[in-house]
Amino acid sequence: MRKALILVLTCIAVQAVAQPSDTERSLAMMARVGSATTPRFSPDSSRVAFITNMSGSPQAWIVAAAGGWPQQVTALEDPVTGLDWSPNGTWLAIEVAPGGGLNSQIHLVRPDGTDLRRLTDGGKENNRLGQWTPDSKSVVMVSNRKNPASMDLFAIDAASGATRLVAESPGLAFVADVSDDSRYAVVGRLRSRGDNDLYRVALDGSGEVHLTRHQPPATFGSAHFGKSVDVVYLAGNPDRDRSVFGRVRIENGVAGPFEVLLAREDAELDGFEVNSTKTTAMLNWNAAGRSEVTGVDLQEMKQYAGPRIPADIAGGTTFAPDSKSVAMTISGSRAPADIWIFDMGTAALRQLTFSPHPGVKLATLVRPELVKYTADDGIELTGWLYRNQNQKPPYPTVFSFHGGPEGQERPSFNSTYQALVANGMAVFAPNVRGSSGFGKRFVNLDNGPLRPGSVRDIKASTDHLVRAGMADPKRLGIIGGSYGGYMVMAAVTEYPDLFAAGVNMFGIVNFETFFKHSEPWMGAISTIEYGDPKTQADMLRSISPIHKLDRIRTPLMVMHGANDTNVPVIEAEQIVDSMKKRNVPVEYVLFADEGHGWRKTPNRIRSTVAIVRFFRENLK
Repeated sequence: MRKALILVLTCIAVQAVAQPSDTERSLAMMARVGSATTPRFSPDSSRVAFITNMSGSPQAWIVAAAGGWPQQVTALEDPVTGLDWSPNGTWLAIEVAPGGGLNSQIHLVRPDGTDLRRLTDGGKENNRLGQWTPDSKSVVMVSNRKNPASMDLFAIDAASGATRLVAESPGLAFVADVSDDSRYAVVGRLRSRGDNDLYRVALDGSGEVHLTRHQPPATFGSAHFGKSVDVVYLAGNPDRDRSVFGRVRIENGVAGPFEVLLAREDAELDGFEVNSTKTTAMLNWNAAGRSEVTGVDLQEMKQYAGPRIPADIAGGTTFAPDSKSVAMTISGSRAPADIWIFDMGTAALRQLTFSPHPGVKLATLVRPELVKYTADDGIELTGWLYRNQNQKPPYPTVFSFHGGPEGQERPSFNSTYQALVANGMAVFAPNVRGSSGFGKRFVNLDNGPLRPGSVRDIKASTDHLVRAGMADPKRLGIIGGSYGGYMVMAAVTEYPDLFAAGVNMFGIVNFETFFKHSEPWMGAISTIEYGDPKTQADMLRSISPIHKLDRIRTPLMVMHGANDTNVPVIEAEQIVDSMKKRNVPVEYVLFADEGHGWRKTPNRIRSTVAIVRFFRENLK
C-alpha cells in the first residue's frame, strides 16, 4: 500500500512539473496558428488542391472551389512542399522534403489519397517540382541528380517513372511554364544570385532559345507562353531598376528584344499569371512591401483594377482552367495565409480556406508601421515596427533581420513577432541594403566586399530607433534566420556592447565552411553575392564572424535543423563550441527532424517558447 501511494504521489508530482505555464500556453497557441498556400485547381475547376499545416505538418488537401469541408490527401511524416494537379485529373504530383531537408522527392498520389508512389530515386539528390505537361504524360522538374553543382531539367514519365535529361542548367534553375502543346518549357537559370536568364527549351531535347540576353545584372521571374509558343510574357528588369511586365517574341528561332508592356515607378512586379485562353493576366505589384493586384487585357494591353485584397500581401495566384475565377494566397500581420477566390465575372472576392487559430484573436494582433530612415552613408532604409500602442516607449526591442540576403521584410503573419509584442517587447524588422523589392541597384549594394555596408546598417537601425525614443538602448535584442543569422553573428562581433541578447537561427558564421559543405549548386550561385572562395578567400575570411568570436559578450541562443544542407549544421557547432570554451552564455537548440527552418507545428511551438523566454530573461 505504501509503495502504491508513493508511486501515485510520484506520478502526480511528475505531472505537475510537466504542466506548462499560462505564458507557455499562450505562446503555444500563437505558434499553432495555421496556414494554407499553393492553390491548384482541378481540370474541371470544381476543386482546389492546396498545402496546409493544420494537421501539424504541411500536407496536401483538397476543398471544393465553392467552399466546404476540406479533405486531407496526404498524411506523411515529412512535409509536402509543392504540388500540381495533372490536366487529366487523375494524379497530384507532390514534392516532399525528407526530414525537412533540401533533398526533396517527387511523388504521385490520387486525389483521394490512394496509390501514393515515389517517382524520383530518393537519397541526397535535390529535386524541385516544376509542373505537368498538358498532355498529362510527364512531370517536368529540375534536379541535381546528374551533377551536384547544377539543377538540370528533367522529364519524368508518369506511367513508367523513367526519368529523361532534357537540358543541363549550370547552377540553380526553375520551371516557369510549359506550352499548351507539351513541346516546350520556359526555364529560368541563375548565373548568380541577383542575375538570371530565361530560355525556351524543347522538351524533346532538340534545342533551346535564349530569351533574355542582357547586360548583367538583371532578374527575370514569372514567365508564361502567349497564344503562340513564339510569344512569352515575362517579368524582368533589364536596362532598368524595377521589375516590369514585358514580352519577348521569337522569330526564326531567335528571341527579339524585351518589350516593356506595363511599368510602375513606385512598385516592382512580383509576379503574374495568364489565363488558359491567353487573353487576361493578373499582375501582383510590390509597393514598399504591400501587394496591389491588377488585371490586364492582353489583347488591348489595358490594365484595370483587380481585387482589393483584405490584408497586406497577395501571392500564389493561379487561374481556374475555365478562366472564370482566380485563386490566390492572401496574408498579413493579422491574417495568417489563406486561399481566396476572385470571381472574374462579378469581381467578388471570397475566402476559401480558414486556417485554424484557436485561442488567438486575430483582430487584437499588432499591425506594423513603416519607418523610413537613413544609413550612415545617406542611403534610405525602411523597416517595420511592431509595438503595443498601450505601452509607453522606450521599449525593450528585438531587431529582426531577414534571410536571403536578397529577401524582403514584409508585413506578413509572424507568430514570433506577435508573441514577443504580447510579452512586452517591440520588434523592428529592417530592410537593409541588399534586400529585394526596392530595385536591382539596392539589392546589389551588399555584394562581395560591400558586405560590411549592410552590417553597418544594423547600427544605423538601432541608432534611429533609440534617437526616436522608441527603443531602450540598454535592452536591445537581435534575431535572424539563414542570412539573418549571419547578421546576428556579425552584429555581436562588430558591436559587442550593443545587444543584450541574440538568437541565431541556422545562420552562416564561416564562409569557408559554408562553401565547403553547402549544396554545390548553392555555392555555384553565391560567388557574386558573397565572394569567390578561389580568388577572394581573404575577403571572405574578413567578413566571416567565426574569426571574431572572441569579441562576443552577448548571451546567445543558437538554433539549427540537423538536416539543413543549405547552411549545414557545422555552422552552428562552430559557434557553440567556441562560446562554451570561453564560458560565454550560449543555448543550443537542435531540431533533429528539420532542415533549413521549421515546418512542423511542435517544433514551431518549441522555437517560439524558447525565443520569447530567452529575450524576456535577457532584456528583463
